[in-house]
This record gives sequence, structure tokens and C-alpha cells, in this order.
Amino acid sequence: MVLAYSGGLDTSCQLSWLAKEKGFEVCAYIADLGQDDVRDEAAIETICAKAEASGAYAFYCEDLRSEFVENFVFPCIQSSCLYEGRYLLGTAMARPCIARRQIEIADREGATHVSHGSTGKGNDQVRFEICYLGMNPNIECVTLWRERDYLDKFEGRQDLLNYAAEQGIPVSATKKASFSEDENCMHISYESGELEDPAFPGHGKEYPEEMWKKTTPLADTPDTPANLTIEFEKGIAVKVTNVDDGTSYTGAFELFSYLNALGGEHGVGRCDIVENRFIGMKSRGCYETPAGSILHRAHLDLETLTIDREVMRIRDTLSVKFGELVYNGYWFSPEMKFLSASLSQCQEVVTGEVYVQLFKGM
Repeated sequence: MVLAYSGGLDTSCQLSWLAKEKGFEVCAYIADLGQDDVRDEAAIETICAKAEASGAYAFYCEDLRSEFVENFVFPCIQSSCLYEGRYLLGTAMARPCIARRQIEIADREGATHVSHGSTGKGNDQVRFEICYLGMNPNIECVTLWRERDYLDKFEGRQDLLNYAAEQGIPVSATKKASFSEDENCMHISYESGELEDPAFPGHGKEYPEEMWKKTTPLADTPDTPANLTIEFEKGIAVKVTNVDDGTSYTGAFELFSYLNALGGEHGVGRCDIVENRFIGMKSRGCYETPAGSILHRAHLDLETLTIDREVMRIRDTLSVKFGELVYNGYWFSPEMKFLSASLSQCQEVVTGEVYVQLFKGM
């Protein structure tokens, strides 16, 4: 089995359970999409050691940062897609990137099964499993959070900590934030816990201090704007230049990282919404997406100058469907293949420069 592994408490316990209670030979796999947890070699070595202590026979840490930006982030921006008009899909577009390499590793290892740490009440379980089947319809997925014996064993965080201690798995027992967090280079998302109350934190009150890691509060942003030129070729950003100091980047991940840093400094990209999940629930999500927000808006402005009016109207309809497919996990589906080809065709004329000014969150 190949397990999508994070090195945290949940997936460390799941790895041990799969190996010791379910009898699988488990290969632990972590995808580096630009999250802080795998920012340096020492962190990766620590996660590898934890996977070994949990029972893994092999460990993969795959650097997918450039692949993620080029093959998942940029096509979504090129398609001008938003989910329900607001969400830039940072988590949703990451899952097929992770799942694709997981299936490739499963093939390399001769694995017959895969697994992930997603719970039984969220979108990610669906996204992962539809992607797995879209790539390999014969693969079998084991989802522990939908199995009664596992749910009965682990009713809360303390049960997981107790099990980790019993199995000799090194984990942190520090207080966990009330909300969950998911990070990649596209965004950070915050949800659940006290954020489930849509009225929280209320007028004049602050969000939890652990939140908002990518963006500066508006009151603390620079009083001088930043001026940029962003160049697009066929709807894809190929170069960003800071007009103020001459800084320039051309590589996909490099220019995206630069826009994340500069956009975050100027407070760009915060979003607090309630969205409709694929499984039928409403869920509140708070997001930070600096570079994605900048490129989305710049791309839209360039499209108004370059795309035919009637084509734009059809594109707007297709973009809504494209966003729904991404959100629901249908990246490797026939309908996504069809829509991607159609939306890419209308981008043939979307080439030019966009002048952007970043100032106080805008």
C-alpha cells in the first residue's frame, strides 16, 4: 500500500494501524507542494524517521512544487474558474497533483492499495478517491475514517496520542488549534472548530492569532504601493517585473513565489466564505491566496481586451462548470478533458502585459 502521509498525528497513527492491525506493507508518501512542514532537509529527515517508527518500509518525499504550479494552478487561472464565485480552489487543485504521483508510486512499488488521511465528512475523501480511480480503476482504497473498528478505537485526539505512545511513535502533544489547516504554495485554508460559527469572531473582534500566516493585516501593510508588470502568453503568466526596483522572475514557481511574498506583504488574498461541499454540507472556509488572487484579476483584465464577446460569454459558462469539476475532484474525467481543451482554445489570443498595483489588500 502507498499512504498519502503528512507526518502528523493522524496519518502517523493510521500508518501504524495499517501495518500492524491490517497487515499491509506500507510505503509512506508525502508531496512537497510548498507547505512549511517540508521546507528543509532536516524537516524531511524528521518526517522520514517518524514514518519508519510508525511501520513504513519505504518513504518518498516528492518535490512537486513546479509541477503543481505549472500543471494545476496555472490551468485553473487560465480557465478563470472560481467555485461559487469566490473560492480559488487551492486545496481542490492540490489533491489531483498529490493523487497522480501517489498512483505513479503505487505502480512503481507494485502496490495494490492506496490510502489517505481524509475524514469521512469532507470533500477530500471524494477528491482523492475519484482521482485514484480516474488514473487506475483497479486500485483499491482503504479509508480508515470510514471503518467502524477504527472510529471506535479513536474517538478523539487523546486516543490518538495514547496509541502513538504505545507504539513508540514520536509526536507532539502540544495544544492543537481549534481549527484545521491545509497549506500549499497556492494558499492556506482554515476551517472547522470555532470557525464553524459563521458569526465568529464578530464585529470588532479578532480571528484566532494563529491564523493569517501568508498575509499582513491591512493596518500594518506598507503605505506605499507596489507596481508590477505581469506578462501572459496564451493565458499563462510567464514573467513578472517589479517596476519600482527592477526585480524580475520568469520561472513558473519562482514568479508565483514572488507574487505570494509581495502580495502577502500588501495584504492581498484573504477570503472568508461559506461554501457548499460536494457531499451536501455547508462549510465555512477562511483562505489566504496572494499570488492566485493577483494572477486571477490580472488575467481577467487581459481577457477583456483580447477575447471575442460571444466567446467570452460561452467561456464564462464553461468556467463555472470547470470550477465545479475541480472542487468535486473530477480532474481525471472525460468531462474535464473536454472542458480543458475548449477553455485552452479560447486562450490562444490572451497574450500581453498587465500593469498591476498592490495596495492595502487590493
